[in-house]
Amino acid sequence: MIVKANNTDVNYIQYGEGKDIVLLHGWGQNIEMMKPIGDNLCDRFRITIFDLPGFGESPEPPTAWTLDDYMVMLEDAIEKLKIKKPIVMGHSFGGRLAIRYSSENNIEKLVLFGSPLRPEKDANNFKTRMLKKAKNLPGMKKFAEYMKKHIGSRDYKSASPLMRQVLVNVVNKDLTSYTTKIKAPTLIIWGEYDTEASLEDAKLMESHMMDAGLIILKGTHYAYLENLGQVISILNKFL
Repeated sequence: MIVKANNTDVNYIQYGEGKDIVLLHGWGQNIEMMKPIGDNLCDRFRITIFDLPGFGESPEPPTAWTLDDYMVMLEDAIEKLKIKKPIVMGHSFGGRLAIRYSSENNIEKLVLFGSPLRPEKDANNFKTRMLKKAKNLPGMKKFAEYMKKHIGSRDYKSASPLMRQVLVNVVNKDLTSYTTKIKAPTLIIWGEYDTEASLEDAKLMESHMMDAGLIILKGTHYAYLENLGQVISILNKFL
C-alpha cells in the first residue's frame, strides 16, 4: 500500500487489530526486517510498518533529506493513516527517527533497538561495516538467509549520491537534546556486543529520559532478532 507523505510515496503494510504499533527499520533495510516483531504482536495490536523513503519499495526522497525531513514524512503518514498516539518502535536508523518523532509528538510508548544517539565518527564506512558484520552474526544462523535477502543490497559506495548525502545528514545529527523531551515510557534494548551503536549511548539515553529502562542482551546490532523470543516476551510485559 502507498501513502503520500511529505511529497513522496511511502510504501507500508498494516495488519492486526488493536492499539497501534508503528515499526521503523534500520538503514539499508525494509519492512521485512521488522516483520518478526510485528508478526508476534499482531494478535493484540494493529501493526504498521513503513519502507522508509529510499529503501524497500519506497522511492528515494526528492532531495537529500535530513532526519527532520523524515520526521515530517512520518508525522504526515501517521496522520493520513489516522493513527492516534501510537506505540513507536525503531531499530538503528529507524530508532533515530523514533527518537526525533517522539520528542515532538504524542505517543503511548517508545521502544528502541540499537539506536545511535550521537554522531557517527566515520559516516562513509558505517553502512559497509554494518553489512559486513551482519553476514556473520553469532547466533544468527536461522536468520542468515532472511537477512541476506532483506537487508540492503547497496552499501555506501554503491548507493546513489543522493542517499549518500542522506546518510551523512542522518548520522551526523546529535539527538541527545531530544531525549530529554520524551515523556512516554521508553524501553531501550541493546546488544552487549553492538559495535554500530555504542552502549554508552544507551546508558546516556536512559539517564536523560524521564521514564526509561535499559535491557542489555547477548548479541550485536541485531540483538532484537538474535534474541527474538526473549524480546517478544519483554515487549509483551512492557506493552
